[in-house]
Amino acid sequence: MKDNVIGLAHGSGGRKTARLIKELFLRYLGNPILERLEDSAELPSDRGRIALTTDSHVVQPLFFPGGDIGKLSVCGTLNDLAVKGARPRFMTAGFVLRAGMKIEALERIVQSMAEELNKAGVQLIAGDTKVIEKGQVDDCYITTTGFGVLEHDKTFAPERIEPDDTICVSGTIGDHEAAVLLARGEFGLEHHISSDIANVWPLVECLIEADVDVKAMRDPTRGGLATTLNEMASAAGLGMVIREQDVPFSPAVKGTAELLGLDPYYLASEGRLIAIVRKDHVQKALEVLRNHPLGKEAAVIGEVREKPEGLWIETLLGSERPLLILEGEQLPRIC
Repeated sequence: MKDNVIGLAHGSGGRKTARLIKELFLRYLGNPILERLEDSAELPSDRGRIALTTDSHVVQPLFFPGGDIGKLSVCGTLNDLAVKGARPRFMTAGFVLRAGMKIEALERIVQSMAEELNKAGVQLIAGDTKVIEKGQVDDCYITTTGFGVLEHDKTFAPERIEPDDTICVSGTIGDHEAAVLLARGEFGLEHHISSDIANVWPLVECLIEADVDVKAMRDPTRGGLATTLNEMASAAGLGMVIREQDVPFSPAVKGTAELLGLDPYYLASEGRLIAIVRKDHVQKALEVLRNHPLGKEAAVIGEVREKPEGLWIETLLGSERPLLILEGEQLPRIC
């Protein structure tokens, strides 16, 4: 690696994150399963297909409109399983706590985790706790591992994506990152934005049960919609184009991004689904998504094409420009 020290940008989900993963972690730890770089790994088993994923959560502040680090740690892990088509079954959790953290705050976080686990029918089956001296860490970091099962014969993977497939999203984009940013109280803005944190498995389950031909799925977390679609296009070796007029943003999120000079296409969501759907199945997909409370604002935002590769956006003026993977990051510690 040409970088000598770790910077915040290495955790942003952008170009430096990709470089760190490929040039350091995969160099020493790479294997055919890990090298797919999917949200969760499908593992061979003589009792059916299983999926495994792990995630760390360092969001600051711990509590924000619409959620907290506890809810985030559960839903983020469940979603990484869901986009692989796996029903979440079990989780483990590791906590790193700061000496001096209020027990009341920790209890709120754990209660939030329990609520989401109970709603999802998922059991927490193992855990660990470490406490660090004051000044060494913030109050709480959580690492979770999720285990799921694939109860069907479908495959959701970028190699299934083809030209003319349709790009769908399950709702407005960027609400989570905007909510966390405003909760920090650094800018004096009065927009009320609630995080979109949610478990997207119910949406995925509905699509599977309706036999919609979904080619691949992702949740647009770090790096937002633009980074996630760039990764999908790169993995498929194809191009994608989205239309500015069709991408759903809430007025508050778009206004906040404009005031602060942020690009909303790179703002993270934590309860949204990107689905690449076969063209003649797209209306069926929209009906299924919109019939569920989590997908009532589902929209078609673009298409897959053969060339040019990468992600492009058709502007309101009708011209196209590339949406590249960010070299750094807009905001640190949003998940």
